[in-house]
Amino acid sequence: MIASLMPNYNRADLAFEQGQGIWLQTADGRRFMDFGAGIAVSSLGHAHPKLVRTIAEQAGKVMHVSNLYRVPQSEELADLLVQNTFADSVLFCNSGAEANEGMVKMIRRAQYENGHPERTRILCFDGAFHGRTLAMIAAGGNPAYLKGFGPVVEGFDHIPFNNTNTLRDAITPETAGIIVEPIQGESGIKTADIHFMKALSAVCDEFGLYLGFDEVQTGVGRTGKLFAHEWAGITPDVMSVAKGIGGGFPLGAILATEEVAKHMTPGSHGTTFGGNPLACAAGTCVMTEILQPGFIEHIETTGSAFGTMLENVVHNSNGVFDSVRGLGLMRGLHCTLPVGDVLNAVVQQGLLAVTAGDNVLRLVPPLIVTQADCRAACDLLITAAHALTTHKTETKKDCAS
Repeated sequence: MIASLMPNYNRADLAFEQGQGIWLQTADGRRFMDFGAGIAVSSLGHAHPKLVRTIAEQAGKVMHVSNLYRVPQSEELADLLVQNTFADSVLFCNSGAEANEGMVKMIRRAQYENGHPERTRILCFDGAFHGRTLAMIAAGGNPAYLKGFGPVVEGFDHIPFNNTNTLRDAITPETAGIIVEPIQGESGIKTADIHFMKALSAVCDEFGLYLGFDEVQTGVGRTGKLFAHEWAGITPDVMSVAKGIGGGFPLGAILATEEVAKHMTPGSHGTTFGGNPLACAAGTCVMTEILQPGFIEHIETTGSAFGTMLENVVHNSNGVFDSVRGLGLMRGLHCTLPVGDVLNAVVQQGLLAVTAGDNVLRLVPPLIVTQADCRAACDLLITAAHALTTHKTETKKDCAS
């Protein structure tokens, strides 16, 4: 018989009872260093005192009222985001996929209101991941995620990532805008180079398109800037945010310039839970902590050191890893053995990580991680690699005998 919980996830046989900082602990007392952070979500780590207190205090007052009324907590968080980003206005939602859906709607709506109702198509990139809704699996274009879900939602075109040669030819009179991840996480920690991002901005300006960044995973300090597009020195028209902004509490947001945001008038979009008092209180706590003097600099410095440490891991991994990818505290190790086997070996050493496409082991620790923590994690990665290669050698000997 089928389990009461649908078999939708391939879950590891681990259940965590409590966490503290970068550590998670099971009911039987096993401790794990968490370099997965709930897939880049637990930005302040586990049981962060200020975040715990903020959520508890707000839950004791009011959790939800709906968007039929003013929500002061969402106004406060929106002000904070506007003050520290390119955006003039913010719309809150619940998840990255919902934020990306909202971003597409905003791009199309703005083109429509500006007299271009024919401009509805969104230019996306091979290897993209924008979420699991019907529209967003179409935006991603991954055949594995599209399989079995009927007709593919129309309106999305795809070209190679990091390739400016195909960019201009892909634009048609129906193109409304471009959506891109500064680093493609799901497909293997593939970083958009600065020249490519600048070219996207220039093309959007030239053709009257809107530039949208999916910063669901790269945002809120993850790469060593508050948002990853800042590395290229360009300004998007609209941006999706989620994951780390709530520190573990579900929260998403669409940030936009006035040119885009002004067309989202009453009745044009909606969400029941988005921007409720509890979620926005959590988000304000997270953002306030990350905006503290020195915090972003800490991420940049630690992330750069982590990258250097991972190069040493590659050098000392007996060939299990052959390259390092990513930026800041969003890193990937390309594996020469099946990444599932590598992950199992890493977990056995007490380190949690996440797999990604292209046979990559993804490392996205909480943003509070220290260089000492990173060195300890790298030692565990090397130990896991040696255990894998030793086992492989012993297996070959057993087969030969």
